[in-house]
Amino acid sequence: MPTTPQPPGSPHPRHPGAGPSAVPPAPGWPGPDGDGDGPSAAELGRRLVAFAEARHWQPFHTPKNLVAALSVEASELVEIFQWSTPEESARVMDDPGQAHRVRDEVADVLAYLLQFCAAVGVDPLTALAAKIERNEQRFPAPTPGRSDGTDRPAPVDEPEHTPPY
Repeated sequence: MPTTPQPPGSPHPRHPGAGPSAVPPAPGWPGPDGDGDGPSAAELGRRLVAFAEARHWQPFHTPKNLVAALSVEASELVEIFQWSTPEESARVMDDPGQAHRVRDEVADVLAYLLQFCAAVGVDPLTALAAKIERNEQRFPAPTPGRSDGTDRPAPVDEPEHTPPY
């Protein structure tokens, strides 16, 4: 997941918590200190694998099939927001019916992601931590006084000043 540097304090739709108007984490979701009262990703992954094994679904749970199912479920989540304005999308959880749909689709996406990770041997939280680390290195926090007139630093793989031609 690539990140896009944003001006300080501006919310970013793909990065919850990126600005002062960001919605706080839901109850039970790990906060900054990592505390949460829900099950771990590893525990849920084991339950999903056991669920599939008990139904003899393993032959169908190939990486290709699981990633295709993940894509379908992600599209169903997108569908909820498809024609919403940014303001409407920010209020989607205020409507109990829509909130239920969002939670169900998020669960479906996460279920297929965890099953995919089990099938290919990827620890999703370790992979995410490594990706965040790379993005923090690639996109350092904004610093005032940059020569191109912006207050964001250049990505590490981009020169500080690029000619306009």
